Amino acid sequence: MSLTPILVEAPASKSLSHRALICAALAKGESRLTGVLESQDTERTMACLTACGARFRRAGAGEYAVVGMAHGPEDGVGGAADLNVGESGTTCRLLAGVVAAGQGRFRIHGEGRMHQRPLGEPARALASQGVRFAFEENEGYPPVTISTTGLPGGEVDVRLEESSQYLSGILLAAPLARGPLTIAISGTKAVSWPYVSLTLQAMADFGAPAVVEALGESGFAPVEHTSVTHAEPGKLRFLVAPGSYAPRTLRVEGDWSNASYFLAAGAVGKRPVRVSGLRADSLQGDRAILDILAAMGAQVDWDAEGSAVTVSPRALTGVSVDMGACPDLVPTVAVAACFAKGPTTITNVAHLRIKESDRLEALAVEIAKTGCGTEMFADGLTITPAPLKAGQAVCFDTRADHRLVMGPALFALAGLDVGFDNPGCVAKSFPGFWGAFDPIRNGQGA
Repeated sequence: MSLTPILVEAPASKSLSHRALICAALAKGESRLTGVLESQDTERTMACLTACGARFRRAGAGEYAVVGMAHGPEDGVGGAADLNVGESGTTCRLLAGVVAAGQGRFRIHGEGRMHQRPLGEPARALASQGVRFAFEENEGYPPVTISTTGLPGGEVDVRLEESSQYLSGILLAAPLARGPLTIAISGTKAVSWPYVSLTLQAMADFGAPAVVEALGESGFAPVEHTSVTHAEPGKLRFLVAPGSYAPRTLRVEGDWSNASYFLAAGAVGKRPVRVSGLRADSLQGDRAILDILAAMGAQVDWDAEGSAVTVSPRALTGVSVDMGACPDLVPTVAVAACFAKGPTTITNVAHLRIKESDRLEALAVEIAKTGCGTEMFADGLTITPAPLKAGQAVCFDTRADHRLVMGPALFALAGLDVGFDNPGCVAKSFPGFWGAFDPIRNGQGA
């Protein structure tokens, strides 16, 4: 007899919430946004945009009226605009590009591990535009004061080995440039391409599209950004004409990153989990969680109308998977791997070392507490399952990293007595996590 699925509504997308808030703040006029994720990170983004001249009015849960900046980002009277990004790397990296299109001085600083997270690449990329980054303590790291008179246009190149958010920040700024801006990808590799596609989607939604060109046999030619699956340095560039963002009404779609914990719960628990509010045709890279869980052996079924997806448990086997395009899924997949038969190897995620914690090291150490084997290498991790002992008490050190709570929470579905030194740090990206996860934990009978 088939078991009734546990029902979950997907939280709003953090990535798209950040981008919608920024585009609305850059538009001339008032926008209405609904479905915005309300979290510490998005609150930081709104506070920083407010310091640059935008206005936000909360009209209800996840609903905001946004009055955009009349002349783009501007600094404060008599001093630099104070942009405290807290622990939000997304806020920091996106706004480092965005404020470069403004006028004046903008001081970016943060809390926790933020001053150990690199920000040197946008400084290098934007130097040719006359933008100056004055790093206060360590070169290439916040705190930093950005001085600018706007972007003149021309050509810039961006390296994406550390983060695609450097490119996204400059793309978001590009429509405010005084002349056409061509942005090329340089360096040796590019990570997290799907997040760039989300940026391009948000720009188009607010009336400021970019032209994407790919290098072919006859030179560069325009392509639809939705057709691009990865970015290869030297073979992709972006052309943005001067213009302005247009205010609009927009609903933010559900978040595949934060939904991944519930989808994985359907794969590793005793009952299926049905998640609604996700788009089957989403551009979010973390939609890959379904492909990974299916490759491990889980059953994945979409409703006929494509409005909800159900993941059902089956015997899981280990996989080898390149997760360079979906690094936020690594804690979810690493924990799910502990429920499988045979090892799982995750590769191309060296950039996890510069997240809220060194996530590769943290996952290796914390997962080992369950008795499973872990082996860390330069750009990835191998997990070798061992029997998970029901009733075993394990207290995980979160390192104040939200994803080191939400991923390991899945161990409760094996009957482990799971504890965390800082369970509340989920508020960074998903304040409602425990309220959504507890019915799954209780309903699985663990």
